[in-house]
Formats: sequence, C-alpha cells, structure tokens
Amino acid sequence: MCSRRSFPEQGTIVEKRVTDLTVEEFLSYGPQGEFRKVGKPLFRRTREGRLLEWKVETDDPLCTLEEAFQKTDQSLGFDIELKFDDYVIYEEDQLRNILEVILKVVKEYAKERPIMFSSFQPDAAELIRKMQDTYPVYFITKGGSEIYVDPRRNTLDEAIKLCMAAGLQGIVSEAKAIFKNPEVVALIKESKLFLMTYGQLNNVPDAVYMQYLMGVEGVVVDLVKEIKGAVLDFTKAKKESDDTLFEGKGTKEEKGKLCFSEHEPSFWLKPIP
Repeated sequence: MCSRRSFPEQGTIVEKRVTDLTVEEFLSYGPQGEFRKVGKPLFRRTREGRLLEWKVETDDPLCTLEEAFQKTDQSLGFDIELKFDDYVIYEEDQLRNILEVILKVVKEYAKERPIMFSSFQPDAAELIRKMQDTYPVYFITKGGSEIYVDPRRNTLDEAIKLCMAAGLQGIVSEAKAIFKNPEVVALIKESKLFLMTYGQLNNVPDAVYMQYLMGVEGVVVDLVKEIKGAVLDFTKAKKESDDTLFEGKGTKEEKGKLCFSEHEPSFWLKPIP
C-alpha cells in the first residue's frame, strides 16, 4: 500500500508515504494494543490542503496484512486494494517488488479465503494479473469525475479497454459515473466484465436499488448494515413481484414499473454534479 499520511515528530508534522515507514514505525501510530500504551497521533490532509487530526467513531490498532488474515474469520472475504501515489511514475521493477511482498503473504496466509485485488493504478492492476491467476483483479476508476495524465483512468470506456487487454475480471466505478452514463453498463456486460461501484451515493438505498435494476453486481458502502438490509428487502420484493407476474397476475405496465421508497431520492430529481 502506498498512501500519504502526516506524522507529528518533535513538534512538527512530517508527511510521509506509508511505504516509506518501517513496520515498527507504522504500527507505532494510532491506538495501541498494549494496555496504557499511547500511540502517536495521525493526521490527514483534506483536498483543500488543511491538516486535520485523524478521528473516527471507533478505531483499532493498525495491523499488517498477515495479522488481518490471522485475526479474522476465514469466511470473511478480502478486497486487497493496491494503493499508489497518483503523482509518482512507477517503473515496473518498483511495482513488481511491492506486489511480490503482498503475494507472498497472501500465498502463505489466505488459505481458502475469498480474495480479490483492485487498484486505481492501471500498471499495478495489469501486473498483479500477470503475476497470479488465482484471484480476480478489478480496475477502479472515477469514470471522469477527475482527470489524470494517464488517459486510462479518465473514462469508463478506457477502463473497459484496459480490462479487456489485460485480462482483468471487472471494474469498480464511482457510482456517479454510472448514473451519468447508464448506457455503459450494457457495454461492460457485453464485454463479460463484472461491475461494482463505490461512492457516497451507495449509502442511499434507492441509489443502490437503481443500480441493481441497471445490472450493477456489487456496491462498496459505508453503512453496511443498513444497505445490506435494504438490498435484502428489495431483492425479496422483486422476486415476489416476478413470481406474481409469472402466475399471470399483473400487467405488462406493472412489470416495467420501477418502485422507489415513499420519498424519491433527491439525487434523482436534479442533475448529478
């Protein structure tokens, strides 16, 4: 993983990449597992450039990938997101060295656990696919909401081309990009690729329902319990509706009708920015 975090040292705040830290340094920040031991505080930088202390409702000590494998139930699947700095050009040897370390841990500790790899970094996604064929690899894209120097990152059409050329299994798109370009869902399906989404819209049950009807196969969410409950409710309702139509009850008009909650989502009533 290569991500930037800000670390206070001797009264000053120093910004470092996670991969520039030793394991001991990395584990010394944030909550600590040992009783009464206080970890060093973490900070994060906002898009506007402000530095804010890293605070969440509940937190656990940082851990290594090996510890995550050892301390969680084997039935729990992992999406191992390969993070790299957006503003660094990586040589293949650099990427390969990082990925080899990750794959070594996966090979030793994953066992039968469901695993997928994903990355915003096109070269990393391609390379992890070349280095192993046991686990699926997904390319993550913002679908045009931000523009990068690398054109492969800028549109869903480019994401499809990358996946087809590199033999990747699917795409994880920002949900807004799917709503702005709904026709691309059919192209992704025709390309035999799986489609998942992420983003704030995925915390709105009706937005998830619309994606379900459009053919999106998975969503990344913050409100796991709430969205899981909503998904179970509307998939059950759709099955019951299909069963009713199959029995001859209902009309063609009813079959094509989309059902929303009592209050239509505000995002549907105005253009998505």
